[in-house]
Amino acid sequence: MELQHLIVKIPVQGELAVEPGVFIDLFHRWVAGQSVPELLVDVADLRHVPAGPGVVLVGYQADYAIDHMDHRWGLLYRRKDIVGGSDGDRLRQAVGAAAHACGRIEQELNGQVTFSRSAFEIIVNDRLLAPNTAESLSAITPAIQAFARQVLGHDAVAIAPHDSDRRRRFGVTVRCDQSFELDVLAAMAHDR
Repeated sequence: MELQHLIVKIPVQGELAVEPGVFIDLFHRWVAGQSVPELLVDVADLRHVPAGPGVVLVGYQADYAIDHMDHRWGLLYRRKDIVGGSDGDRLRQAVGAAAHACGRIEQELNGQVTFSRSAFEIIVNDRLLAPNTAESLSAITPAIQAFARQVLGHDAVAIAPHDSDRRRRFGVTVRCDQSFELDVLAAMAHDR
């Protein structure tokens, strides 16, 4: 399976301690400063959607969001453009980009928001490449385990599928037995 169009969500640790509207101004500053490697275009306020996308930072190659899907706040990175290299390269890029954004948010909000150091989600935003089946789980598991060994330094991870509803996109939650550092993951996005 060739992993493309990856979505990575790193959940907020505990409850979101700030009003989500704070991210509108923060993301507008990111657009003005072009603060990430992808071209940033605009900010969309979708907080009115229950358990929805929250505040979205729209980019050309990728979007970022403070996302509230499934009633869980987190930083969501959605890659729209094709990324070259291996599945491991694409996992490093997407997880690294999400981790980089989480670190920036923690810093810019002076620690008012903290992101998980033990779990993240991976969703393949392409039902043709990765239908929501047991076969997709079998195909992606070795790539995630290799990613964990290479990037996290261990393969003590639990990989659990989101659900078996074939109408939903394929996704997994990755839980790590050992905590990870956001800056280490962020650096991997640039070491491809």
